[in-house]
Amino acid sequence: SREKDVALKTALNLGKALQDSIKDIKVIYTRQTDVFIPLYERINIANNAKADLFISIHLNDMPVRVSKVVDYYKKVKGRKVPVYRSVVSKSTSTRGTETFVSGTGRLGEQDEVIKRENASMFLEDNYQKNYEGFIANTPENDIMLSLMKQTNRERSLKFASLLQQEYISAGRINRGVQEKSLAVLARASMPAVLTEIGFVSNPDEEDYMNSAEGQTEIVNGIIKAIKNYKRIAETSF
Repeated sequence: SREKDVALKTALNLGKALQDSIKDIKVIYTRQTDVFIPLYERINIANNAKADLFISIHLNDMPVRVSKVVDYYKKVKGRKVPVYRSVVSKSTSTRGTETFVSGTGRLGEQDEVIKRENASMFLEDNYQKNYEGFIANTPENDIMLSLMKQTNRERSLKFASLLQQEYISAGRINRGVQEKSLAVLARASMPAVLTEIGFVSNPDEEDYMNSAEGQTEIVNGIIKAIKNYKRIAETSF
């Protein structure tokens, strides 16, 4: 399966179910068809709509590893010399869910999650301009990003925790809540999370996320988390 296809299907199912279950909610999609929306434009859509919550739905994937193994030996000047071949592998056993909120840091970080989730940014036209405040490491930009993150950090972490709790209740493996420097969340003017609903590199989880049962379970869990967050936000924040 392709991540973008399953993520879109999940988002559309979630949007419809949300409108059916919470009457006073307005769902705004960053995309409803198979089109690429630049990372900065996704959060711009939410900011311009003055959204109360931003949820970016993704599927996790394990990186490809390349290792060298001895293929055979050959004689060179009377000595046995190993001849190597490259073996490409990817873990298919890693599973679970995790949710990220915007954290501090810059694009130079070598974290696998950061590299993977920010990768599409570098394929965009004029990415240096579009992500100027996110890429450039200047005191002014650091202050701006820090203020934006601090304003919604507590609420983002609260929703992320509620979301992970629903995954746990459904029997999913909990990989926790983490703060990461992700371009899609960096300029959010509202509480915002990126949630990884499972590993597409794990055949069992891939089947689960594609199944009607899995979709229903994932969507219902996200809706419960939204309802719980809405209740807390209306009384505590």
